Amino acid sequence: MKQIKIIIEKSSNHYSAFAENIEGIYGSGASVVEAKNSIVEAIKLYKKYNKTRIPKILQQEYELIYKFDTQSFLNYYKGIFTNASLERITGIKQKQIQHYASGLKKPRLAQKQKIQNSLKELAAELLTFEL
Repeated sequence: MKQIKIIIEKSSNHYSAFAENIEGIYGSGASVVEAKNSIVEAIKLYKKYNKTRIPKILQQEYELIYKFDTQSFLNYYKGIFTNASLERITGIKQKQIQHYASGLKKPRLAQKQKIQNSLKELAAELLTFEL
């Protein structure tokens, strides 16, 4: 199955979203959920009004993969991951995580990868047990 990569970024007053690998698909919203819904609607409209020029990826089964900037990710999931839990999972100090979440500082590539890898390890671990 092909993947459409959707980039979600936080601006000063809203979230913007766009397809990284398809030109002309954009969305936005006051929240990440609204931006995601906006992208889904944008894809529907794109297919409806561009029938003769639909990219190959949209002519077959595809899945949407969301790629967040660090600030957007941390804010979107802050009800699930506290700064304390993220510190335990990633080894990055809570204060630094808060700087990333507020947009005061942007993480270096190594820090972003550390966060991503730690969360993927947690996700893999969670898939291995039953209640």
